[in-house]
Amino acid sequence: MANVKIILRKEVKKDGTSPLAIRITKDRKSSYIYLEYSIKESDWDKENQRVRKSHVNSARLNNYLIKKRAEAVDSSIDVESTKKTASAKNIRQKIKPTTGGTVFEQADLYIRRLEEDGKYNQYSAGKPRVKHLKAYLKTDIAFQDFTIQMIERFKAWLKSTYKMSERTAVNHLVILRSIFSQAIKEGACEEKYYPFGKGKIKIKFPDSTKIGLTIEDIANLEAVKLEQPANHARNLWLLSFYFAGMRISDVLLLKWSDFQDGRLYYTMGKNDKGGSLKIPDKAIAILKQYEHLKEKKTDLVFPDLKGINLQNRFETQKRIASRTNTIDQLLRDDVSVAAKVDKKLTMHIARHTFGNLSGDKIPIQMLQKLYRHSSITTTIGYQANFIHKDVDDALNSVVG
Repeated sequence: MANVKIILRKEVKKDGTSPLAIRITKDRKSSYIYLEYSIKESDWDKENQRVRKSHVNSARLNNYLIKKRAEAVDSSIDVESTKKTASAKNIRQKIKPTTGGTVFEQADLYIRRLEEDGKYNQYSAGKPRVKHLKAYLKTDIAFQDFTIQMIERFKAWLKSTYKMSERTAVNHLVILRSIFSQAIKEGACEEKYYPFGKGKIKIKFPDSTKIGLTIEDIANLEAVKLEQPANHARNLWLLSFYFAGMRISDVLLLKWSDFQDGRLYYTMGKNDKGGSLKIPDKAIAILKQYEHLKEKKTDLVFPDLKGINLQNRFETQKRIASRTNTIDQLLRDDVSVAAKVDKKLTMHIARHTFGNLSGDKIPIQMLQKLYRHSSITTTIGYQANFIHKDVDDALNSVVG
């Protein structure tokens, strides 16, 4: 029998509240139905699935929740009594019939959920892509009417109208694929109309060139004298490099408590991969420059996110994106000029630089651990950009 519970979702909205939802769990798989109300975590009694009396409308909300849970349980029993293999998704569809059966409605729902889930980066990238989709279609259509041929013309239209690169156009198809997948999950589109996959539209990103800095470039960055804020940008870049190309989002979220017994313990935000790394002496020297800002162990090391409620994922990611743009501009306009680095210097280049300098010197399994990749296939593909010896030897054997 399915388990039906009222829960408070983890995502935090701009006003500091989180949405209430019904969670249906069957065979270890869960499906969710968002309810009409959001409350603060401090007003939620998780154990008893009730709104605490500290909320001004606790009595009315609790009556509403009791009613909704009872309806969900009744619907669950109905579905399971008629279907031998009823899933959490089947029960959800019984409780809340799908609305939004058109492309525009599902696209708007997709963007709204990204915002509600606090995924600012995906939200800010996806919103203009949905706008382009609407501009192409002009009028809303059903999913079964959005054919493979139309999608191929959509891609060509993007490239001709907006002079988009192949990669940017493909990113629009990725959003469209996500919208189709959501519509199928919601019951707004039948799987037979899914236009992506084998024998249909294949999404393939063009190869991109990844170039990292040299040992000489690193030495110049370390040695050059800089004033603030260029020095701060340089420090963030070097710290990212010293910790195997740590992503800027993880660098800015580092806390003093993450450093213990000569090691850095942190979980990568992108895929929740945890682990620890030895703190190089050069990294220690950078951290000492920020010790005067430290008041308690749980403080952030760097001041870039000061004043942000870190529980609000959307606002946190928004600030990180803003600070990354500012830092990248400082790296390009000030740091690279002063250090005489002739390559395009950005925070992400720190990751490429670690890959470039490691080359084929480190076993691929160890690189997977350092990069925190979920799959070794990802590591192999990534590192292939920086392993040149075999290719160079082959070329030299012919034209040497």
